[in-house]
Amino acid sequence: MMTAHIPKVDSCYTADLTRWYFSSFHPPLQSQEEKGGRRQCVNAVLPARKRSANLQKRGRNAAAVCCTLLHKDCTQNNSHWERGLSPYIQSLPVSACLVIAPLQRHQLTGHTYFHAQKRPSSDMQGGVIYGARSLSVHAGNSNTWEDRGDRGERRTLQLHTRASYFSTMQVQRVVLNSQPGKNGAPVPENFRVEKTTLAPDLQDGEVLVRTLYLSVDPYMRCRMNEDTGADYLTPWQLFECVDGGGVGVVESSRCSTCTEGSVVTSFNWPWQTHAVLKGSSLQKVDSSMADGHLSYFLGVIGMTGLTALLGVREKGHVVKGANQTMVVSGAAGACGSIAGQIGKLDGCVRVVGICGTEEKCRALVEDLGFSAAINYYYEDIPKRLKECCPDGIDVYFDNVGGVISDAVIAQMNNGSHVILCGQISQYNKDVPYPPPLSEETQKALQIKNITRERFMVLSYMSKADAALCELSRHVKSGQIKVRRK
Repeated sequence: MMTAHIPKVDSCYTADLTRWYFSSFHPPLQSQEEKGGRRQCVNAVLPARKRSANLQKRGRNAAAVCCTLLHKDCTQNNSHWERGLSPYIQSLPVSACLVIAPLQRHQLTGHTYFHAQKRPSSDMQGGVIYGARSLSVHAGNSNTWEDRGDRGERRTLQLHTRASYFSTMQVQRVVLNSQPGKNGAPVPENFRVEKTTLAPDLQDGEVLVRTLYLSVDPYMRCRMNEDTGADYLTPWQLFECVDGGGVGVVESSRCSTCTEGSVVTSFNWPWQTHAVLKGSSLQKVDSSMADGHLSYFLGVIGMTGLTALLGVREKGHVVKGANQTMVVSGAAGACGSIAGQIGKLDGCVRVVGICGTEEKCRALVEDLGFSAAINYYYEDIPKRLKECCPDGIDVYFDNVGGVISDAVIAQMNNGSHVILCGQISQYNKDVPYPPPLSEETQKALQIKNITRERFMVLSYMSKADAALCELSRHVKSGQIKVRRK
């Protein structure tokens, strides 16, 4: 697993820069005569320069965006403005005064709302109406403002998120541009980064999230194919946004379980700078579990850590005091490095890792506490296994498959256990998962009564909460170490 950090950038909004639409909020009309006497909508232009000057006169921030919601009664030639609502947003750049957009009934939002004073229509030059009393609303919360008109009618407005002031929000995303082809390796051209617009208006149960970290994992290679070859994976669609593990923060919410500011994670996080998601699809996390390292929720205190810990516990059959030896392939990766340390903690007297560089070999032994490490690029794997595992191999945490797994299984003891976690060496091949074994390896499994079990962490999610708490304790105590670049 590789974790990509998404830097925080200012959101870019697009909008109509010339006209603000004034919309009336009338109660249901009772008669045709009354209906004919009302104007339902008035269009008006609100120049940015004049708006700023008016705001300064009222002691407001000149860099604010001001709009007015008005209600006009034209019955019996007695034209006057009954009531208005003038929201504004502070702390925007001065250029934001130029941004005005169509205002929809369900899009009223801001930090403060003013009940407008009644004014004659002749006072409405420029479309500005000023307020006397205010109602503060926290950004990101949904609130209801209720008012009674001059005739006692009740009018209710639903106040939503700050982003709803603007028609669209510009974000960046990663899409699958092409597929590698049969037995092909992925190349950068298979992906494309593009800009797109996001409508930030939230429906009930939805949240607007800003992406902080994305996880890049080996299994994603399978999702690039038209057929993943795995019964638990769905393929990415061409020209659509790809997804995977992600961590982000809620910026706006209409979901009771995911409030603004919550740190959340998901296994199906879109690769976008911002996204609108269902709150029910997200899991809130406690940043104190990771000592503030939010990327850990995609690694050691996330799905990767769960796979390592529960894989060893459920399929490894490690017994304290049994003098067992464990071998891990792909040992320097996110999952393998944790699995080896769990094996040590649970009682294996010897843990040997297999990886691809001298730097990784040193890190496994010197930093993570492995007993030995084997470089499969430059070393004779069968020979080194005999040297590092003089009593044979009892547990094999298999991340890679292929010839490396053939070499390990050949030296496993009778009644030993293979934990089938991944088959990285086979992911560029169009073969089913798990891929078929060689006849020699199949024979060794049968003769030695070796159990080879596929591990699926999603089948053990009932144990996830307790396992994550345990992983957090081990990380904080230093019993599990995390390599951080």
